[in-house]
Amino acid sequence: MVTEAFTFATADGVELAGTIELPDGDGPAAAALLLVGSGEVDRDSDHPKLALGVPRELAAALARAGIASLRYDKRGVGASGGDFLTTTFDDARQDATDALAALRDNPAIDPARVLVIGHSEGAIQAISLAAADASLAGLGIFAGPAVTGEATMAWQAEQIVPTLPAFVRVLIRVLRQTPERAQAKLFAKVRATDEVVLRVQGRRLNAGWLRGFIDHDPSSELARVAVPVFALTGDRDLQVNPDDLDRMRELVMHTRIETHRPAQVNHVLRHTDGIGAPSEYRKQAKAGQPLDPDVLDALTTWATARTGVYV
Repeated sequence: MVTEAFTFATADGVELAGTIELPDGDGPAAAALLLVGSGEVDRDSDHPKLALGVPRELAAALARAGIASLRYDKRGVGASGGDFLTTTFDDARQDATDALAALRDNPAIDPARVLVIGHSEGAIQAISLAAADASLAGLGIFAGPAVTGEATMAWQAEQIVPTLPAFVRVLIRVLRQTPERAQAKLFAKVRATDEVVLRVQGRRLNAGWLRGFIDHDPSSELARVAVPVFALTGDRDLQVNPDDLDRMRELVMHTRIETHRPAQVNHVLRHTDGIGAPSEYRKQAKAGQPLDPDVLDALTTWATARTGVYV
């Protein structure tokens, strides 16, 4: 396996930096574009306060299976140019589109055997790319929703409140400021302006991204996808409803969809003996816990079949 630095220019001239993993062997390789989750994270879904490493482990598994991959830092993060706070949801989609074109143009890659695979927010962007490009070899969706961002965040709030410490839940009841109410106020404020960056409670918010995210509905794009689909959400995911897998099966009409709901797997694709609360992620990352092996096995089995790679 060979790991190389990779840069490409976006449609508006911003240079983004990433990593391309090339498997051993000769000839142009099949490949996957890996799209990361939400937040100010780099190519590996790592933040200075929480290193998740999801795309890094997906890339390593794919390389062992004979498939190359590209993952990249978001604008204003890591080694990429641009500004994270002013990046809109549409900007992120265009960056993904440009990354896909750059991957296909690489002479080490076979452009006819390229997958697009996303995790969390990256899954939403991957769905958009696949809906617009029937020449892809396949679409991989990890912990991706089939409903609007607003509906997803409302579901998150309902699931996560019971996981909070008891004194926090008491405080919420006393103040009558439930997460749902707080979300509603925030969304109304974001929708009431076209500002790209807003100051909310003393902090600058990436309003251009949030506005696009909460209003985006992937259902119509899922209905247009014509390339084979792999979708996986752990049954202990508290950020994306695992039942959205059933909705995806109903929406994807023009191709085959393969869905997986692995037991005791959380939103960051790791095994958990707990309930899947976000508070678990830090402990798992600190302990160096890898992604669930069944998740990686399911991915590589599907990806090698889709790209004709046999190792």
